[in-house]
Amino acid sequence: MPEFTTLPPLSIYIHIPWCVRKCPYCDFNSHVAETALPEKEYVNALLEDLEQVLPEIWGRRIMSVFIGGGTPSLFSPQAIDQLLSGIRARLQCLPGMEITLEANPGTFEQIKFNEFRAAGINRLSIGIQSFDDEKLQALGRIHDSKEALAAMETAVNAGFENINLDLMFGLPDQSQQQGMADLQTAIDLGPTHISWYQLTIEPNTLFYNQPPPLASDDAIWELQQQGQALLAKQGFDQYEISAYAKSGNQCQHNLNYWQFGDYLALGAGANGKISRADDHSIKRYWQLRQPREYLHAQPAARTSGQQLINEEERIFEFMLNALRLKRGFDMRLFEQHTGMNTAALQSPIQSAIEKNLLEQKEQWLRPTELGYRFLNDLINLFEPN
Repeated sequence: MPEFTTLPPLSIYIHIPWCVRKCPYCDFNSHVAETALPEKEYVNALLEDLEQVLPEIWGRRIMSVFIGGGTPSLFSPQAIDQLLSGIRARLQCLPGMEITLEANPGTFEQIKFNEFRAAGINRLSIGIQSFDDEKLQALGRIHDSKEALAAMETAVNAGFENINLDLMFGLPDQSQQQGMADLQTAIDLGPTHISWYQLTIEPNTLFYNQPPPLASDDAIWELQQQGQALLAKQGFDQYEISAYAKSGNQCQHNLNYWQFGDYLALGAGANGKISRADDHSIKRYWQLRQPREYLHAQPAARTSGQQLINEEERIFEFMLNALRLKRGFDMRLFEQHTGMNTAALQSPIQSAIEKNLLEQKEQWLRPTELGYRFLNDLINLFEPN
């Protein structure tokens, strides 16, 4: 039977679901803000969410907060300040913990971002996606290239030192030269972190119903190889599939996800995971998705579902996340974050090693270059029967 000797780190994910426009590639829980945002009501609901879960995590410290969306930067600094103050009043937070706010270039105002910084936000994640006006228009973004460049300047002037730029490649009709030019522009702006990922066509999106013209898989793979070489040359370490960081600037919040840590879910459509020392259970839970329904529900009714993760699912979910890490992981982390013995991994690990998808050195396990390229095949070896 699984048994925790120590509980994994605990983060908070906060979802603010409104945006100015729904992008045609987006499958996130985002909704067009057609009227004034109900900031006060929503912040109160977020803190009620937190109070509902307090008995399950009492005494544990928070190591990071991530405010995602939607477009969280549509909220006022006063609302974000009230939210963060409410979290600090209810929980123990690690000194200097990472607090990330997602922001889109079309929402940047100097005074506003000065105030976000004063409220406690110490990391920005800016959704650039491209610096090419034609590509931005194809992606349905509300900003242009000038606003994208100005957003970074505004962030730096506001005192932010830890800044991530989100950038896509494999865009509609994008050449390799255009893709590399986008990446070089991002690097030249001096961020500490770049999330560089391929555009994927997801169900329930406009692009899924009306697919845009995309390059061949071979062309996209070649662009990816060139881009990764450029990022490495410029001092960006690839530590996850699409995450590249300057030394000491890995996203702590996302690392906690990928290492099968715990995280609280606050907000419409947010998902959470909680491990417990009393019964050694791991629970996933999720909140109502529709903002209107979420706001009007009683606090206890905002959680729309939950599920206990059994032993087979713990193995698969841990490996699904941890194998994304370029440098792999210490297998003792598996025991700490699942409550299980590593003996449960031996058979699929041996199979993966024989297929040259994994390599093991004492307690350290990581994908080979082949395994990282064919990651789905590697992960499938750990699927429940």
